[in-house]
Amino acid sequence: MRKIILLTALLVTTIAISQRKAKVHNINGIEVYILAEPVRNYEIVNTAKNSIKWGSYITGGLINQSISTKVSKFIKKLLKDYTQENITFDAILYTSGKNMTAIRFTEEATTNNKGIATIHKLNGIPFYVMSEPVEEYKYIGTIGKGIKWKSLVTAGLLNNSIEEDLVKFAKKVETKFRKGKINAVVYSNGKKAISIKI
Repeated sequence: MRKIILLTALLVTTIAISQRKAKVHNINGIEVYILAEPVRNYEIVNTAKNSIKWGSYITGGLINQSISTKVSKFIKKLLKDYTQENITFDAILYTSGKNMTAIRFTEEATTNNKGIATIHKLNGIPFYVMSEPVEEYKYIGTIGKGIKWKSLVTAGLLNNSIEEDLVKFAKKVETKFRKGKINAVVYSNGKKAISIKI
């Protein structure tokens, strides 16, 4: 009986953690869903391809763009391209790789669903990327950046995807996560993230 209760409690906790909600950030009026799924229904508008990071190329890969800079550049490119083609979109969606997808919502916005997303996990750790937990949380610590070896070795011609950058943060806090000292990571901008406890 004790084992059944323990397993049930673990299952309920796992479901609750996997369904964590976030309030996403906006860039130039566009909602940003990075490793997060909007709770509103949507349709895909188009996909923007990744391009060489010239700042990294010129410096031999020693300086690499932050995740927020990559996202901002994608949005500026989409806004420019789509304005010329008279195409509208409400948000961008990133799940993996080096592509982002423009989306248009098909469901009316309400106070309960506008900018709200269900977050994804990396290495089993919930990640709030350019978003904030809906629930209250406590700051635990700052997670620093690591050298982008792929960019360094290839003289900046190849650059990490957003997901690859975030996995580096995840690897730095895996032990703390397994020990229950933290239960999520928040990345907003720059080249650092924070570990939190909800």
